[in-house]
Amino acid sequence: MTVILYIVGIVLFLIGISISIALHELGHLTPAKKFGVKVTHYMVGFGPTVFSFRRGETEYGIKALPLGGFIAMPGMYPPIEATTRRAGSSKGGDAQDDASAVGDERLGDGRAEESTDIDGNADVATETPHRPRKQRRGRLFENTMADAREFSNQEIEPGEEHRTFYALNVPKRLVVMFSGPLVNLVLGIIIMAISLIGIGVMTPTTTVQTVVECAVPASEAAQRPADEKQSCQDDDPLTPAWEAGIEPGDDITSVAGVPTESWDTLSSVIEDHAGERVDVEFTRDGRAQSVNVPIIAHESARVDDNGQPMMNADGTPQTVTEGFFGVGPVQERQPLPLNEFPGAVWEQVSGVFHAIATLPVKLIDIAEVATGSKERDAEGLVGMVGVGRIAGEIVSTDRFEVLEKAQLGLGMLGSLNIFLFAFNMIPLLPLDGGHIAVGLYEGARRQINKFRGRGTIGPFDTARLLPLTYVVIGLMLCMTALLVYVDLVKPVTLDAIFNSG
Repeated sequence: MTVILYIVGIVLFLIGISISIALHELGHLTPAKKFGVKVTHYMVGFGPTVFSFRRGETEYGIKALPLGGFIAMPGMYPPIEATTRRAGSSKGGDAQDDASAVGDERLGDGRAEESTDIDGNADVATETPHRPRKQRRGRLFENTMADAREFSNQEIEPGEEHRTFYALNVPKRLVVMFSGPLVNLVLGIIIMAISLIGIGVMTPTTTVQTVVECAVPASEAAQRPADEKQSCQDDDPLTPAWEAGIEPGDDITSVAGVPTESWDTLSSVIEDHAGERVDVEFTRDGRAQSVNVPIIAHESARVDDNGQPMMNADGTPQTVTEGFFGVGPVQERQPLPLNEFPGAVWEQVSGVFHAIATLPVKLIDIAEVATGSKERDAEGLVGMVGVGRIAGEIVSTDRFEVLEKAQLGLGMLGSLNIFLFAFNMIPLLPLDGGHIAVGLYEGARRQINKFRGRGTIGPFDTARLLPLTYVVIGLMLCMTALLVYVDLVKPVTLDAIFNSG
């Protein structure tokens, strides 16, 4: 049964990520069709096609590897004649100058090359003995660029040039490219809302779960042997709650006259009344009771925002003196307050962007793990294989209730969607952020040319960025292979994640 549940967890994860990818591509598809762009393919996954059907001019399908997806729009790489277009250009004028800028210059061996502008006028660059010959640029990738342009535009029928991606104005192109990542961001936020507000988060209440018997200063507790840390010594002072007879199940309603509607309020009031006697009101078995107790000034360990102890430079724990009563709260699942939800979203999104910004450092750590010189960090990078394994563990483990498993799974899926948003916003091709950056550059270039009185120019020749694109793809493949290897050989386990937290 455990193995079956493990497989179910992996399958559920694959379904969730596939739906996320499908919606991402739908985010591109919808505005593209709205703007009249010809979309020939809508595919979820890569590799061999498992299933497909055609509706209108678009083929919709699912491929074998759920590692991404794509929609195919003719004109992602504009034809060279479109990139050399300039409004009002004539033979020998700006069109030829613009063609020279994209590499239609004299060959380095002294031959002349013919270039044709959008009106079909041919210009010939001839050899001039009075100036040095220009060295032809980009010879290595020239054929690759030409092939990319040809492939990108092969499904454009005569008269359909206005339905290409490059024919869109810059704002519409930005909408098409940004809509995909935006869908992932919105989906991630919706999933977070279902998890944090719909299911709720474990929240401390004002109902007493435990009563602490004695109050031991943090510095003294740190020096005790491990087997004595959880027990009281004869000379340890008793806590006010223990001496007052507070019992588990009591619901504290006010401290020092301040109504305690939440655990945060209760803790804050107690901390602020160190060394004072106060009235503590509570209900037990439906009856209201009150005791007058001294709130002792207690030395406790200082913790960070994640609840982890803060240490001094010499390795000793940092401490803070505050009021101490001596009770622990009952934890209940409650909806996250709406006013706290934006902060939770911002924390998640900013954390993902920070992780991406430090990606090179994290990849170096993973490489050291792969070579055996470093232990795997449970809070470090995890690939798709690793996340799938964790999903399998979540479903198959018996340490969580069904609702907790659902919440953990939703948390993973929400984080992955926000990661897809952030990763796709990296301004490098072939990512969506690269196309957005190209669109912004093209828009700025056109405005500058108009300001200078040079007229409207054609789209930027995206094919010129193919060398950089191939480098990015190569790095992504290497990163993927490295993470797959480490996730298989030295996987991050669910226990390791919870122990690190």
